[in-house]
Amino acid sequence: MGVGECKSNDYGAAAYWDARYSSGSPASAAAAAGCGFFDWYQTYPALRSLLRARVPTSSRVLMLGCGNSLLSEDMAKDGYEDIVNIDISSVVIEQMREKHKEITQLTYMQMDIRDMGFFGDESFDCVLDKGTMDAMMCADDAPHGASKMLAEVARLLMPHGVYLLITYGAPKERVPLLNQSGCSWSIALYIMPTPGYLLRMSEGAPQPIMEEVTLTDDGQLPPDYVLKDPESHFIYVCHKLAEKGANCRDTDPGETANSN
Repeated sequence: MGVGECKSNDYGAAAYWDARYSSGSPASAAAAAGCGFFDWYQTYPALRSLLRARVPTSSRVLMLGCGNSLLSEDMAKDGYEDIVNIDISSVVIEQMREKHKEITQLTYMQMDIRDMGFFGDESFDCVLDKGTMDAMMCADDAPHGASKMLAEVARLLMPHGVYLLITYGAPKERVPLLNQSGCSWSIALYIMPTPGYLLRMSEGAPQPIMEEVTLTDDGQLPPDYVLKDPESHFIYVCHKLAEKGANCRDTDPGETANSN
């Protein structure tokens, strides 16, 4: 899904994703052959430096809308100890359970991210979202479904826990949603060119892979900021504030970088 690209499919419906991952589909056939696992947006090697700096390997991590991404597998191989993967599609959950049955750090559960009542409050140190918010914004119940998901994320995170959102959504689209009632964050923004852009530029001078950008007081990009890649990915590192109702751009005293 590119910038602003919402097709007619209901990306919030289990039926759509079950059909996509079902036996007989090209994606399923490739997966069965061992080559069909697919990472939306960015791979773990591209994200590793940020993840290792912000999310200790001892963290209990919740992966939203895991699909058949290799992100969790790569994180486990790199030392992450406890990753719970959820997806609305029972088909892909069964596929991934089978594929990763020998990796004890990974758990797979079928679940709707708009209602994660199975988990108790403050159950996770980190929630990872790579493209799932974008899918929810293309669902039939958008933006209400996305707001329900964010409320659940805020509930599930420990105080000072991290919600790491990787999205095509620029701050003007995502910050108001993140700052909805009941969600209190300190937000850091990183911008990453797409892999295709980096590949095209690799023949020239070395290009920066990830850039931290300071948001304005009202949570927007600086007025003179220009995207190198028009389809860049925006990475929001949202630390949950311990005190409810605190300004989302206040400094969180519990925020510490842990590079392991």
